[in-house]
Amino acid sequence: MLAEILLISLSFAFILFGAIGVAVPLLPGVPMAWLGLLFFGYATDFSVITLKLILIFFIFTILTMVLDALMPVLGAKKYNASQYGILGSFLGFVIGIMFLGPIGIIVGPFAGVFIGEILSGRTQNEAIRSAKGALIGFLAGSAVKLALILVMLGFLIFALF
Repeated sequence: MLAEILLISLSFAFILFGAIGVAVPLLPGVPMAWLGLLFFGYATDFSVITLKLILIFFIFTILTMVLDALMPVLGAKKYNASQYGILGSFLGFVIGIMFLGPIGIIVGPFAGVFIGEILSGRTQNEAIRSAKGALIGFLAGSAVKLALILVMLGFLIFALF
């Protein structure tokens, strides 16, 4: 009984840290929340949160991880970034993570699009507009991650009653 209570508490902690991970980019938010669901399912013998549901949320978790890398690129593209700007967004994401840590996930794509756009011959205003698109894409991706975590939290709360 004590072990079950500890696992259920751990489940909520993982989902909480997952939600914090949306704001702190270095924390893998959605995977942490998914682990919370997995712990809860295990603690309750998968009676309410079934293995099928765990698998469905695992697929959504993988999709959001892919989406997380693509959203700044798609945002830049939506704001008419050139191929250089789009490539800059991706390279900025990778280089930003390597050299700036968590803040690089935000700053890297923004700077990458801006630099790529300038190198492609765009004006500074056009480059800033495309870079804003990368930032908007990042924010949209964060909103999707937070929404998925809240759905997971809803399932966890529902499972308790």
